[in-house]
Amino acid sequence: MKNKIIAISLLLLFILTSGFGCKGVDKEVQEAMQPITLEYWRVFDGPDTFKEIVDNYNKIHPFITIKYKKLRYEEYEDELLNALAEDRGPDMFSIQNTWMKKYENKIEPLPEQITMAYPVEKGSIKKEVIPELRTKRTISPSQLRDVFVDVVSHDVIFDDNKIYGLPMYVDTLALYYNRDLLNNAGIATIPKYWNSEFQQSVKKLTKHDNRYGIIQSGVSLGGSDNIQRYSDILSLLMMQNGAIMLNDDNQVQFHDIPPSFKADDYNPGLEALRFYTDFSNPTKEVYSWNQDLNSSMEMFISSNLALTFGYSYNLEDIKNKAPKLNFSVAKMPQIEGNPIDINFANYWVEVVSKKSDHPQEAWDFIHFATSQEQVSNYLNNTNKPTAIRSLISEQELENPELSIFANQTLTAKSWYQGENPQAMEEIMGDMIDSVVNKESTLKEAINLAASKVQQTIR
Repeated sequence: MKNKIIAISLLLLFILTSGFGCKGVDKEVQEAMQPITLEYWRVFDGPDTFKEIVDNYNKIHPFITIKYKKLRYEEYEDELLNALAEDRGPDMFSIQNTWMKKYENKIEPLPEQITMAYPVEKGSIKKEVIPELRTKRTISPSQLRDVFVDVVSHDVIFDDNKIYGLPMYVDTLALYYNRDLLNNAGIATIPKYWNSEFQQSVKKLTKHDNRYGIIQSGVSLGGSDNIQRYSDILSLLMMQNGAIMLNDDNQVQFHDIPPSFKADDYNPGLEALRFYTDFSNPTKEVYSWNQDLNSSMEMFISSNLALTFGYSYNLEDIKNKAPKLNFSVAKMPQIEGNPIDINFANYWVEVVSKKSDHPQEAWDFIHFATSQEQVSNYLNNTNKPTAIRSLISEQELENPELSIFANQTLTAKSWYQGENPQAMEEIMGDMIDSVVNKESTLKEAINLAASKVQQTIR
């Protein structure tokens, strides 16, 4: 089989370099087989991560060269936007799931069908490989909803019912815990809910010193800049509590009382903010965090923090920095009594530039790379949780470390955070700080934050 694939590739390359002199290859096929280069920009993953996928793609499309470029996260978006504006941008690139609507006018939707040249073996006596055009249908919106976890369709299908991107994975926020600290505190089970049991556990796990203040924190809640992904955590608390982050008309509503809560005059977003900031309130029993502490991950790695929150990518970082740390991962706490779980999604989406000279070929590669048959290779190389439903049980069996994150993708949600997600995070941070520092009431802080975030929504 391997020899046959090599023979096919060599013959196609011969056709390309010999001026399409092979009998049976018409002009339309020749045009479809013109050598092209597709530029692909991403962050975090190096070219080796995609090598096998690219190699597999080139076995059927040897005339397409994938030029892969990895950029640093800190420079990525600025470089990408500048390149697109100057018409030197990539054909394909990755964007965070919360950036999708922001990039709507810069990315090309997936076509309903794609026509490409394929090697086909013909002849009954004398076998001959002849390239021919084949048109295949791409994944439809309804099929996408069946194949991928729900949050994907929410993020990549726009109002025109077209697909604007496909993911390689979906990550979720989970609870990291220090086993030694919990054992020493006599806590045998991990809290499943944000209830009194959780609060009592935090109280047992937090140690105060009259001179040095908090010397061991029970949980990284209540702060902003020194808590990794604080805006994700607070957004999730609001969503779990019933707040509507953004309605169908793109109106920010996390500060409002939803219709279902009107009778009780209960503001779920405000109460989530109260719950979160209580952990930085010295007058509360759960006081376990302040702005003088190191970052949450630094605290956790140094065994000065019992409970923290992170994504699957934190696993490798923690192991590298603290190989002897006795820690585990548990499901994200939920609100006791809620009929359904709600988790928080964070992932990148592969898209095609509107300015690409070869959008059909670019989409063909992404469609190929994100398929179940090919994406398994990527997931194994990167140790990331799958976005494909049928692979979840496989990851749970074969990779227990990822099972928590993979299982949570089924109940994961996200929300569009405006034209400037970084500004949204800073606004949420300012809201938290104004409450913690007693500069504003809860209502004043959340109303001001909502109005500021609304200004970034298109």
